[in-house]
Amino acid sequence: MPSPAPPTELLPWERAVVLLSCVLSALGSGLLVATHALWPDLRSRARRLLLFLSLTDLLSAASYFYGVLKDFAGSSWDCVLQGALSTFANTSSFFWTVAIALYLYLSIVRAARGPSTDHLLWAFHLVSWGVPLAITVAAVSLKKIGYDASDVSVGWCWINLEAEDRVLWMLLTGKLWEMLAYVLLPLLYLLVRKHINRAHQALSEYRPIWEGRQLQRGSSAMADKKLILIPLIFICLRVWSTVRFALTLCGSPAVQSPVLVVLHGIGNTFQGGANCIMFVLCTRAVRTRLFSLFCCRCYPQPSTQNPSGAPAPPRMRESQESGLIPEVPST
Repeated sequence: MPSPAPPTELLPWERAVVLLSCVLSALGSGLLVATHALWPDLRSRARRLLLFLSLTDLLSAASYFYGVLKDFAGSSWDCVLQGALSTFANTSSFFWTVAIALYLYLSIVRAARGPSTDHLLWAFHLVSWGVPLAITVAAVSLKKIGYDASDVSVGWCWINLEAEDRVLWMLLTGKLWEMLAYVLLPLLYLLVRKHINRAHQALSEYRPIWEGRQLQRGSSAMADKKLILIPLIFICLRVWSTVRFALTLCGSPAVQSPVLVVLHGIGNTFQGGANCIMFVLCTRAVRTRLFSLFCCRCYPQPSTQNPSGAPAPPRMRESQESGLIPEVPST
């Protein structure tokens, strides 16, 4: 690997954009956690996996926020601490993202049910928490985490560019798992989508994603779009980090391009915000409840009671039922 290039200077407007992305990601992750706490009936296994992904994204956004705000100039103690937290959270986020795709594949295509899925969830916990933790502890113990001159980051600390085996540790602490996710996510979601298209007439039986008694065509179309958008959004966010990593390996001055720096910063920090858009704002069951909660608190209406024993109006009853039909993926 060529000698490290001069440090990449983080301009004020670049820092402001990335900090905003961190805040939005943290808010999005927090909203996902809040919806999980507010409505127990939406706590499917798939959404439980999404909860753990949201927690890693929340930790990642917080650690990146501190790093970007501080804009380290050396391997201080807080640089190492921030680098360790972001390394663990970022790597764990990759594992949980793939775990959700693998769970959907096994539940839908392989029709895994019962105790086997419980064992699978325990395996996800063991791998998605254990492997990142082991890698992070090893990197900190061997003093591999430190100042990286913002050539493979955007103000935060990651792998010390003075380490002789820095490429190996960059791969182990993120890039290897990131590139594997580029392959596994599109493959798994395409297999799920292909299977669903083949079994379009029997969609209502696939409970990991749709748990309503009847599935409307609109829900099916939305589910189909999400199965394409999930891996596409992940790749669009993360690819800029991979591009700057490759440019750093080549010693190219293009690694300091302001456009690449900002895209890298947004891509690494906005995963929680993207998940919130996909699985809260674009999921009708959750979106309807959130809007109802917001409207009830901001614009309280006088309580009106129907005559004793009178059924609810049909239109109201239909809207309530349709609001409880989760759209895909409720992951």
